[in-house]
Amino acid sequence: MAAVAADTAAAAVPASAEDRETQHEAMPDLDEQWRQIGNGRERPLRAGESWFLVEQHWYKQWEVYVKGGDQDANTFPGCINNAGLFEDQISWHLREGLLEGDDYVMLPAPAWNYLVSWYGLEDGQPPIERKVIELPGIRKVEVYPIELLLVQHSDMETALTIQFSHTDSLDLVLQTAREQFLVEPQEDARLWIKNAEGSLDRLCNTHITLLDACLETGQLVIMETRNKDGTWPSAKLCGMNNMAEEEEDFQGQPGICGLTNLGNTCFMNSALQCLSNVPQLTEYFLNNRYLEELNFWNPLGMKGELAEAYADLVKQTWSGYHRSIVPNVFKNKVGHFASQFLGYQQHDSQELLSFLLDGLHEDLNRVKKKEYVELCNGAGRPDLEVAQEAWQNHKRRNDSVIVDTFHGLFKSTLVCPDCGNVSVTFDPFCYLSVPLPVCSRRVLEVFFVPMDPRRKPEQHRVVVPKKGNISDLCVALSTHTSVAPDKMIVADVFSHRFYKLYKLEDPLSGILDRDDIFVYEVTGRIEPVEGSRDDIVVPVYLRERTTSRDYNNSYYGLILFGHPLLVSVPRDRFSWEGLYNILMYRLSRYVTKPTSDEDDGDEKGDEEDDDEDSSSDEEKEEMPGPSTSSDVQEAEQEQAGPSSGVTRTCPFLLDNSLHISQWPPRRRRKQLFTLQTVNSNGTSDRTTSPEEIQSHPYIAMDWEPEMKRRYYDEVEAEGYVKHDCVGYMRKKNPVQLQECIKLFTTMETLEKENPWYCSSCKQHQLATKKLDLWMLPEVLIIHLKRFSFSKYSREKLDTLVQFPIRDLDFSEFVIKPKNESAPDLYKYDLIAVSNHYGGMRDGHYTTFACNKDSGQWHYFDDNSVSPVNEDQIESKAAYVLFYQRQDVGRRKSQTASSDTAASPASGSTPNPEIMDVN
Repeated sequence: MAAVAADTAAAAVPASAEDRETQHEAMPDLDEQWRQIGNGRERPLRAGESWFLVEQHWYKQWEVYVKGGDQDANTFPGCINNAGLFEDQISWHLREGLLEGDDYVMLPAPAWNYLVSWYGLEDGQPPIERKVIELPGIRKVEVYPIELLLVQHSDMETALTIQFSHTDSLDLVLQTAREQFLVEPQEDARLWIKNAEGSLDRLCNTHITLLDACLETGQLVIMETRNKDGTWPSAKLCGMNNMAEEEEDFQGQPGICGLTNLGNTCFMNSALQCLSNVPQLTEYFLNNRYLEELNFWNPLGMKGELAEAYADLVKQTWSGYHRSIVPNVFKNKVGHFASQFLGYQQHDSQELLSFLLDGLHEDLNRVKKKEYVELCNGAGRPDLEVAQEAWQNHKRRNDSVIVDTFHGLFKSTLVCPDCGNVSVTFDPFCYLSVPLPVCSRRVLEVFFVPMDPRRKPEQHRVVVPKKGNISDLCVALSTHTSVAPDKMIVADVFSHRFYKLYKLEDPLSGILDRDDIFVYEVTGRIEPVEGSRDDIVVPVYLRERTTSRDYNNSYYGLILFGHPLLVSVPRDRFSWEGLYNILMYRLSRYVTKPTSDEDDGDEKGDEEDDDEDSSSDEEKEEMPGPSTSSDVQEAEQEQAGPSSGVTRTCPFLLDNSLHISQWPPRRRRKQLFTLQTVNSNGTSDRTTSPEEIQSHPYIAMDWEPEMKRRYYDEVEAEGYVKHDCVGYMRKKNPVQLQECIKLFTTMETLEKENPWYCSSCKQHQLATKKLDLWMLPEVLIIHLKRFSFSKYSREKLDTLVQFPIRDLDFSEFVIKPKNESAPDLYKYDLIAVSNHYGGMRDGHYTTFACNKDSGQWHYFDDNSVSPVNEDQIESKAAYVLFYQRQDVGRRKSQTASSDTAASPASGSTPNPEIMDVN
């Protein structure tokens, strides 16, 4: 436009008589003029070409002149004069509302140049040049381009008015602003607009046009320049400053910067520190190569927002101006796109890494429109051919710096157990989740409760098969106690009651490490068998009667205490009196019998009671056992639940024939507790069905508070001894990382929950599966699967995995034909480690990382950073390992030492030997 204006301005001359005569000599005859101008106006519009506006009045005068056929006529139009199209002759702004045909005509550049050369342009007037733009379905001359007001964030008062086409990109606006405000090329800048409500919106996607961005004439566009510490000035205005504290004078080593824990966000800090210390990825963001690859249209991505948030974090971390930063902007961005990371709950660093790598890949995917690609199967073809096809198909849909850096290829082989059908596929991977060699046995801590009341319960530590049954636990414990396994019953005790009574065939996987497991010595069975003479095993609870705090304290409640018992009762002595005496015997270690002054009754066994045939009704009422009618009336006043039900006979006796008259005492005596039938929760809830009580017989010993205080020794009741096996600790041998990788590539059989559909058998099969490494990436992420989950248990493996800092050799695991002349293609050096300390329910994440500039290892613990030696890196806490291929590291070092130019926008050049699967 500027060039055309100069040419036409030079052609503009005064319309004097002498000049008119000169022009007459220079211009062609009138018919030729009409032909050239008329034909020019009829040419089709071409996108991008220039057209010029001519005032309608002058053009009509010219038409009269040329049609008259007399060059000397008084109708000569004179110089082109467009004064009527301008608002004023200072700004030369075009008047609003001009209409073609009424106010002006449009001429293509050749016709305009003819007219200017023949008639000239009024002195001082600029030519009105406009471009042809292409809109959806139409081409038109853009008469009114957009005029934007450009300002800097540091000087909002000084605005420059610049014209742009509707089809110009926002990137042109940004480049124009950089040139106008003299911003250095290495400085980062971005644009904001002021909307109709007065708030500011950022123009994120600079690849779209002004029309797509809905920009209008007169709109204020603000250019913001990044601070030297990596932050943006707008962050402070929005209250989203990432700086932990103002440290304007601080200057440190780039990359040595902590991240503040926002509340259980150590998992995020650890993942970010690991990624930040991947050299090629960090350089990609520091050198702004990501700006050319932001994918704002990917429906699988985050509209570039995640990549931009991560880029801001990297630039701040590697600016060298912060000891630590607050990653709240990044945290909010992650939570916005992944709801599982909302809030401040603890999460897994590897899970965040997986999301982050996938999100960055989609935000930076160079493939703007993904095509449909069919999965390829080996079908008997050579592996090289199938692998090449699989990798090319992957790159047709996925091409980003994440793929260049982290993606590899493994071979998956499935074999049908029925027909022998073999399926071979090659699949990409971003990280390896390798299992740890797991011991087939586990250690359980249990309490053994002997029948001999003089012996305290014993704490044992037994080694059992992980996939064994309860019977295996009893066999293992039998070697310590010399008690036969069939004389044991295993129970899970929780809150003074039996949470579960295990059967011998129950799996041990149902027992968690935190469970309180009691093993009782018994001489019978809980489930009665008709005709059997075995003893009956009765579960017994201990309850204390307490005054419930009601408005009138008018009723009583019962609470459980102590450890429950499993008591073996001979069938021929099964009566309330017999049960009472057996319980007194079993509790004799910590329950004191009343003295003769307190009780004149005898304390002998049931054999003496069996000789007595009669007793008075008054004596019967003093006997332990089911409540009488008076007790029923009292129980009705109790709240629903504890001790509210009444049973006149012992419900679990098979003949159900034991009546009150059958438990006569020899004479009255003082009772320490009463007995009550209850359900498995330790209550006699009326809602409990008779069938439930019949199938699960439980008895409760109800104590009055005073009796419990005088005769029950709580300290002695809680006492136990430790068996010698408790002091034995199984020594865990360290595991080599190579063992984990070998286990990853070991053949396995698919589980029932995950069968494979055989195309030959036409049904799902539990096929054998084998994974092999075919192609390794520049940076290999190895996830150690320390957390184990099953239907019944969750555990963390704290096995020490020994991993090399340098020279991790994968040549024995890669099955692709090797290049013997390039051994560095299979050797890796460690660059970062994500650590997890603690257990399943709680824990803390930290990071070891090697600085790409100095080569020094540092320990990142949230906002604290300290240097460490290499011998401190290996620990039981190692969770995610980052390895860089040696040829890549060497290439980066050579590039840095030679101070070569920055890499192209497509990222680091992949090694052809590795990335070309041929």
